[in-house]
Amino acid sequence: MSSDAVKKRKPKVIRSEGGTPEAKRGRGESDQEVRVYNEEVELEGRDPQQDYMLYKDTCAALAKLMAEIQELKAGGAKDGNVEIEERRRQSSVHFITLKKLNRLAHMRLKKGRDQTHEAKQRVDVLHLQLQNLLYEVMHLQKEIGKCLEFKSQHEEIELVSEEEFFQEAPAEISRPHVTRDDQHQLTLARLDWELEQRKRLAEQYKTSLASKEKIQRAIEQKREYLSSLQPGLQNIMQASLPVQEYLSMPFEHMQKQAEVARHLPPPLYVLLVQVGAYGQACDKNLSVSISGDVDEAKALSRPPDDSQDDESDSDAEEEQQNTKRRRATVGAQLDDKRKGMLRRHPLSLCVDLKCKDGSVLHLFFYYLMNLNILTVKTKVSTSADLSGAVSAGELLNTESLLNCLYASDHGKETPNPSNRYQFDKVGITTFADYVSDLGHPYVWVQKLGGLQFSSDGSQSGLRGSALSASHMERTIKLLRGRLQARLSLHKQFSSLEHSIIPVSSECQHLFPAKVISGLTRWTMMSHQEFTELGFVQHVLKAGLVHETDLFFMAVVERGTARLMAAVVLNPRYPDVSPLFSLSLLWKGERSGRSDDNLRAIESEVNVFRSELQGPRPGLQLLTNQIQRLCVCLDVYLETESQVCDGSEGPKEFPREKMCLRTARGPSRLKPFKYNHPQGFFSHR
Repeated sequence: MSSDAVKKRKPKVIRSEGGTPEAKRGRGESDQEVRVYNEEVELEGRDPQQDYMLYKDTCAALAKLMAEIQELKAGGAKDGNVEIEERRRQSSVHFITLKKLNRLAHMRLKKGRDQTHEAKQRVDVLHLQLQNLLYEVMHLQKEIGKCLEFKSQHEEIELVSEEEFFQEAPAEISRPHVTRDDQHQLTLARLDWELEQRKRLAEQYKTSLASKEKIQRAIEQKREYLSSLQPGLQNIMQASLPVQEYLSMPFEHMQKQAEVARHLPPPLYVLLVQVGAYGQACDKNLSVSISGDVDEAKALSRPPDDSQDDESDSDAEEEQQNTKRRRATVGAQLDDKRKGMLRRHPLSLCVDLKCKDGSVLHLFFYYLMNLNILTVKTKVSTSADLSGAVSAGELLNTESLLNCLYASDHGKETPNPSNRYQFDKVGITTFADYVSDLGHPYVWVQKLGGLQFSSDGSQSGLRGSALSASHMERTIKLLRGRLQARLSLHKQFSSLEHSIIPVSSECQHLFPAKVISGLTRWTMMSHQEFTELGFVQHVLKAGLVHETDLFFMAVVERGTARLMAAVVLNPRYPDVSPLFSLSLLWKGERSGRSDDNLRAIESEVNVFRSELQGPRPGLQLLTNQIQRLCVCLDVYLETESQVCDGSEGPKEFPREKMCLRTARGPSRLKPFKYNHPQGFFSHR
């Protein structure tokens, strides 16, 4: 039976994926029998699992039919064979079934998506309602908070306490029978009592103001009377000069100093005025005085007259005649020119800066007239004997005491750029050769005298007294701090030379209670000796060492281990921390370049200044660094065996310090950080 005959006997079927059967029938009547087929209605009655099983069976049957067709064709059957056609018809039926299952699957997917979308819309509606409710709740909470935070103006008024109110206020205002039980009435009553008190105080204020005006009129009358006494007091002052001399009163001395100050050169006069003003206003321990030959200074400031010109001409003629008689050497002429160029002004200033411990820093300021610069010399006077420490010999050396008071201000060369050309004329190669005799021309000295040169790098437009006043306060503080730091170091060096590390009570918490390693030697080195050390070459290459620094060698020992520390002390200590370079002699020689743990110890001592500074101004920094060096050496030796082989360590260095971890990281760094008050060591 052919497929065409089957199609002729099949009734007409109208497929519909939407709409009702009644709507389909309304399209028109037909002579042919019409059946409406709705797959959506069929979809609701079908089980997806059964459709899935039908799909698998259909695919299996289809695969079987295809295999049979392939076998028939392989056996020599032709395309018109009945068996092949039969299997093709069966395969077509299976393909139709698969297409139907595909449509049903898509319809199920569309239906699931529609249901998901409807559910999502319902969730969105509920979420929107929730957000609205939360917003209303937040708005209500804000309103409640505003109500709770509302403050009335009477809350800013400091009312008397309730006990004092009931004790002092009259009964008609306090009304205890009402106010004790009603807080609102109590507040109103206290405000009424406050109003009554303020009215009474206002009346007292008016009375006091009238009394004040009366007293002021009396004071004015007395002032007029005192002003009339001034001429008489001046006569009394003149008559009391002998009394002033007998009682050592400074009035006459101040007057004479003011007369001598007229002959000072401008830079020294600016310095005198500014130091005196700063001493009177801010520092009572600062004094200034004038010394030198006043007559010679007067002669310099006196203009030459005609008689002097005649005398000078005659002297010049005589000198010329004498010159013809004996010809002076070129060297002697240059020496005379150098002396004339480096000539000081006859007057100088002496500034005395006193400290609380009785020590005094004497500063002697000189003015070189031809070079137009100021120089300074120093001298230190102390109440105690400071001759005990050998390594402290350079601390109070007058030639280096004020070096680098400001950064890079060594005071070896003149800051006036025009002096270079003057030196070339008289054969002076460097001003440093004359510093010991003339004093140091520091840049801060020039600024205190109101001198400003372009070579010092400052672009400030201040000149004269304004420039001096702008640098006065900071310079005085630096000078006093330098003296205190050097005196403190002098005392510390005395203890270090006796192998005692002085640690103040304020810094005891920075170190453990038991420190076994100890300082055995503390000596001073020269710059040449320092540069010859092998384990400090990296510091020299980095440019961290200067000739103006002070150099020391510290030796810390424990058992057979010996740690050498080369210390570089900057002149600006304690503002600039001392620099330690380490070398350990134990089982060979090690340094910070070859041992990571020694480099870590150097970091502990050099880097963490804030931990070791102690109380301001940090005068205990050096001794705290040495004490931390001893502590780190203990940790290094006690943990070295555990790092190497995990044993408890040799008997020579028993483990005394508590460490959370003996080593960490690829470098096996040891725990050098001390944690107070727990008392254990940890890594940073």
